[in-house]
Amino acid sequence: MTESFRRFRGTDRYLTSEGLEAAVNCALALQRPLLVRGEPGTGKTLLAEAVAAALQLPMIAWTIKSTTRAQDGLYVYDTVRRLYDSRFGDGDVRDIRRYIELGPMGRAFAASSRTVLLIDEIDKADIEFPNDLLHELDRMRFHVAETGDEVVAGERPVVIITSNNEKELPDAFLRRCVFHFIDFPGPEMMKRIVAVHHPDLEASLVQQVLSVFYEIRNLKQLRKRPSTSELIDWIAALRAAGIGDVTLSRELPFLGALLKKEQDLTAYADQLAGGRRWRS
Repeated sequence: MTESFRRFRGTDRYLTSEGLEAAVNCALALQRPLLVRGEPGTGKTLLAEAVAAALQLPMIAWTIKSTTRAQDGLYVYDTVRRLYDSRFGDGDVRDIRRYIELGPMGRAFAASSRTVLLIDEIDKADIEFPNDLLHELDRMRFHVAETGDEVVAGERPVVIITSNNEKELPDAFLRRCVFHFIDFPGPEMMKRIVAVHHPDLEASLVQQVLSVFYEIRNLKQLRKRPSTSELIDWIAALRAAGIGDVTLSRELPFLGALLKKEQDLTAYADQLAGGRRWRS
């Protein structure tokens, strides 16, 4: 364990479990990427922000798309802008460095101090991306082919990688990461989370909204179950409207804050109409 190792214990705004804290601290001690999985809304992306805040480090975010390549994270050579400048005489096009833009991983390597690098939703990329990515993270340096420059990391960034489990990741990639699955919060943990965002909410309303929320999540026909952020928004809407009591019914206020698909709204209505028990 290095002298610079600082233990993560969550923040005032980001509540953690012992297992999550242990995973983060293991990744920090081993200086390995932390791969975090869990259903949407369990705080995977916010974890990187919390780690950055707790360790007082700047954060760089890289949101992955289906077309993203590992090279894109290092740098991009803007040939289009150089061509434009050559045609219209704006600047010295012989200076290629003017057209090299570092990507998120490149900026993390080039930073003068340690950073937190969030690689968000890695499972959206193609199957070759994860191994290509870890190859670059292992080397901690890269060459800019167009200029011959070499960028070498002064300090290894804290790397947090999130996945929604949309596709399997290669075994070679998994072996080189610390892994943690974030379970969806149970009622007691959710009560603490609600208290962070709505500290003066009446205890009776807290109990009611949590009861309704988990009843809805237990509806097995749902295609997208409501998440923590949607619960927080729903409570905010209830408070803004001055609503102090809620029960599971067809007239549930602001149902659209919880359910975001037409099929789920239909399933909710059918469930109430059928009078069946709400069990997943």
